Amino acid sequence: MKNFFDVRGKVAVITGGNRGLGRAMAEGFADCGADVAIISTKHAPEVEEALKERGVRGKSYAFNLGDFAGYDALIAEIVADFGTIDILINNAGVQRRADAVEFPEAEWDFVVDLDMKAPFLLCQKAGRIMLEKGYGKIINLASLLSFQGGLRVPAYAAAKAGVSGFTKSLANEWAQHGVNINAIAPGYMATEMNEALLADEDRNRQILARIPAGRWGTPDDLVGTALFLASPASDYVNGFTIAVDGGWLGR
Repeated sequence: MKNFFDVRGKVAVITGGNRGLGRAMAEGFADCGADVAIISTKHAPEVEEALKERGVRGKSYAFNLGDFAGYDALIAEIVADFGTIDILINNAGVQRRADAVEFPEAEWDFVVDLDMKAPFLLCQKAGRIMLEKGYGKIINLASLLSFQGGLRVPAYAAAKAGVSGFTKSLANEWAQHGVNINAIAPGYMATEMNEALLADEDRNRQILARIPAGRWGTPDDLVGTALFLASPASDYVNGFTIAVDGGWLGR
């Protein structure tokens, strides 16, 4: 019987794989037999060890995703270590909050560079490898703010709308060549990025009141959707952004 969700022996590259959503996906993919390379700002030996304990190849790469000139060397190093790239998950991201009328230009550039330009460039680099062999799965992390405007986060909203947009654009070009590219839009997740919201009693209550599931999401809530999009089960899914939000958008 065919295992539609089989990722055994595939090589997955996950940015921001040292904590939060990224680490949950890294360990989830390793549990299902994929070899995993994680990219983070600092070397993460504890995550590397956790991956290897699951019986797969795992390696951590310390890299600043703002160093766009270094992407070719980074991808070449990963391919030298693992042989190829089958799955790319662009998970790493940043957020800055300020009133729009006062939002600093430097902060705008910082957020847009890391949240939109970086994943696009990595799609390009990994995409070349995937297109050459006629197979690949790319998963970009979008956001609820790919659909909504949010409050005091104009750069983040713009970047995440852009991620959803270029995901569709690349799918139009690459689907015919065996490369699937889709996005996941996480809802309100109990991660480090949202610590301020979790600590704000009034805002936390407002958020929970809007979520039909009645709770914040956890990193593990994202793993199943990522595995679906990385496996043969999603071979005819292209250019779509799947919300994993406890029902937020449907409210």
